[in-house]
Amino acid sequence: MMTRQIILALVFAAVGISHAHADNWGHWRGPTGNGTAENATPPTEWSDTKNVKWKVAIPGRGSGSPVIWEDQVFVVTSVSEGGGQADGGQGTRGRQRGQRGGRGRGRGRGPAPTKTKSMVICYNRKTGEMLWEQTADEGTPHQGTHSTNNFASASPCTDGNHVYAFFGSRGLYCYTMDGKLVWEKKFGKMDTRNSFGEGASPTLAGDKVIVPWDHEGQSYIYALDKTSGDQIWKTQRDEPTNWSTPLVVEHEGKQQVVLNGQTKVRSYDLETGKELWSCGGQTERPCASAVAIGDMVIVGSGHRGAFMGAFKLGGEGDVEGTDNVAWSINRDTPDIASPILSDGRLYFHKQKTGILTCLDAETGKPHFAASRIDGIRSTYASPVAAGGYVFLTGRSGTTVVIKDAEELEVVATNSVGETVDATPAPVGNELFIRGEKHLFCIAGE
Repeated sequence: MMTRQIILALVFAAVGISHAHADNWGHWRGPTGNGTAENATPPTEWSDTKNVKWKVAIPGRGSGSPVIWEDQVFVVTSVSEGGGQADGGQGTRGRQRGQRGGRGRGRGRGPAPTKTKSMVICYNRKTGEMLWEQTADEGTPHQGTHSTNNFASASPCTDGNHVYAFFGSRGLYCYTMDGKLVWEKKFGKMDTRNSFGEGASPTLAGDKVIVPWDHEGQSYIYALDKTSGDQIWKTQRDEPTNWSTPLVVEHEGKQQVVLNGQTKVRSYDLETGKELWSCGGQTERPCASAVAIGDMVIVGSGHRGAFMGAFKLGGEGDVEGTDNVAWSINRDTPDIASPILSDGRLYFHKQKTGILTCLDAETGKPHFAASRIDGIRSTYASPVAAGGYVFLTGRSGTTVVIKDAEELEVVATNSVGETVDATPAPVGNELFIRGEKHLFCIAGE
């Protein structure tokens, strides 16, 4: 059994982040990819005024999570013509048909999207002062989005040299840390299920940026050179729309890219893009991203069904029904919010609710199951762990803090007073929360 220190060292190497930068939060799931901040100790109590170091209004709308590198905080947003929020209206709700979901006309389609600006904004971590802003793209989106989604729902990522902002059909943009555009890459137009919109985030791995591109047309996963934007490889995927984000892990000295999917969860060789192994069982239009422990990766989904499985990284081909599936469950699994893995404990919400389960990540056995968390009804943000606590954030803006332990113990219930769909980022003694209207820096006195 590998020690926890060795496991973390492998994960840091996989995502291209050194131990010296472990206190940064350069990706929406943090330096480990599991949603944990090893050295962070943010406050457990706050309000929209208490323990708020600073609070700044963000123009437009976005649910991409903030990323932090040293003294810089980066967010993405989409501003509609006239300066309002760019949400594009309600997507259709009709049932899809066929293997790839079909394109049924459905009901409830909102108004056509208006002209929008896709923007990247950098703030001073100490003061909240805006350091720079850049408009990556400006135009009218070709497709609407769900009323609870927006046109800036993919989280940026950074390695401390550049920051990468992904706006789906509007492209991937690479900037220097002081806001100068280095390169941009367009991938075409996504046709998402029911016009629900886009949202999967890119992942940095060594010299590569990994870009997921699953939609109702031909789907792919890309690897680009992070310094130039040149394509290194491109692999076709037999998948419909998928909002999950790739996770890079290491097995026997080689790195794998694990990506959820409605048809199958799949793993690819990081260097070549070759598919290594796969397994079916996931539910419709997955959103939750993978987490990893030791020699296993855990992937789940929870829309119109429930499935979560732990897969050994040494498998080849279709591993369904083999010993390479360490365990699986078929109830109470997450939909939009991804699971979190901390100190061998796997936490996840049931579907989009606040109901929480905690399992032993290696065995799949429950520590506590399907437990209601008072104050949280609906969840989009993923849990994060820091300082011996787990932070659970509901769409209402309420964050319930529990002990990071095998028994459920609520420590505090807090609210910033506005909708929160983005995953909070714990760094140092601070917690950064991107709300519907503001960016909050929560810090103790």
